[in-house]
Amino acid sequence: MGFVKCLKYLTLVVCIVSCKKQQVLTLVAEKEAVYLPLPQKVIAPVDNQMTKEKIALGKLLFFDPILSGERNVACATCHHPKNGYAEFRDLSIGVNGKGFGAQRKIIKTDSTLSFVKRNAHTILNTAFNGISETGQVLAKKAPMFWDNRVESLEVQALEPIKSLEEMRGFKIAESAILDTIVLRLNNNKRYKELFKNAFDTEEIKDTHLGKAIATFERSLITPNSRFDQFLRGNDSALSISEKEGFETFKRIGCAHCHNGPMFSDYKLHTLGMIENEKLASPDKGANDQFKFRTPTLRNLQFTAPYMHNGKFNSLKRVLEFYEEIAGKKMKNPNVGVKDLDTLIKKVSIKTKDINLIVSFLNSLNDNNFDKETPKSVPSKLPVGGDI
Repeated sequence: MGFVKCLKYLTLVVCIVSCKKQQVLTLVAEKEAVYLPLPQKVIAPVDNQMTKEKIALGKLLFFDPILSGERNVACATCHHPKNGYAEFRDLSIGVNGKGFGAQRKIIKTDSTLSFVKRNAHTILNTAFNGISETGQVLAKKAPMFWDNRVESLEVQALEPIKSLEEMRGFKIAESAILDTIVLRLNNNKRYKELFKNAFDTEEIKDTHLGKAIATFERSLITPNSRFDQFLRGNDSALSISEKEGFETFKRIGCAHCHNGPMFSDYKLHTLGMIENEKLASPDKGANDQFKFRTPTLRNLQFTAPYMHNGKFNSLKRVLEFYEEIAGKKMKNPNVGVKDLDTLIKKVSIKTKDINLIVSFLNSLNDNNFDKETPKSVPSKLPVGGDI
């Protein structure tokens, strides 16, 4: 019997040869996760470069309920700066709601319009969605939403307007809503001026609308967390427990999915997350496989509750869930152990690890972002909608 060993790149192939058969075993050496500080400058698409005029226009649109079917909901209703451009709710309430954040209530309880299907992502750092481990950003290919169903901020910005529960409502058909909103903007003298300044156009189109909102969203970055400072060479930016938490985070397997500058591989994974009982039917995620995107871990202090359906109110509970899954204690009857993502099976978290990891995660917060709310919007409607 002879042995042949071949090392090429990171793959080790061991060939075991006998007189009866040949068996080939492939062992892939696991590469260590890469962590770089968040870029301090944004790369925008060639056809939508950032200007102060676009940012200012996009911000007004973001806070203006003129974009909703019934003129009562704005992007900022569920993504408000006071809440870190997210929302302190498990599931958002769109057109059939009134109130702010956790206090927002459903208006018509007899309506089929109730909760938005998933927890509201923060807008902070969405400029870097899809960023690679090495810091490369492809703005036009950036994945959006919990199921990665569209690419680029320009496309994402228009999707909530078309959504029944979020901003559209029943009164306007999905096929007509964008034309309706664009007509409203073209009939508004102030918006006509602002779009003219930003895009040098006499006629506002839905593409201009998407580009303006996307540009404002790209201006909302937080590249100077204490962890970023640490990566840039300031060793004292992290405490001893935070450094130990970072090493624990990597050692137990969190880094398999939470890597790169945004602490996300932006891939879809099946975790068997417990369902939110507020929904009438289970959320099957991408491709009906209960797959959801790895969320960023940046600015978690602003984004509770956590997970795609907001079921966990604390980071401790999130980590306990991963401990349960690692122990094959399934929480979703629709997902079996065999359905779990292969990477989750590599997580080996223990109770003693949790506090250290939470300590480290707190070093990823950065509250230096635009928190100013416009005093008024061109439509003259309530800023932010019915909040």
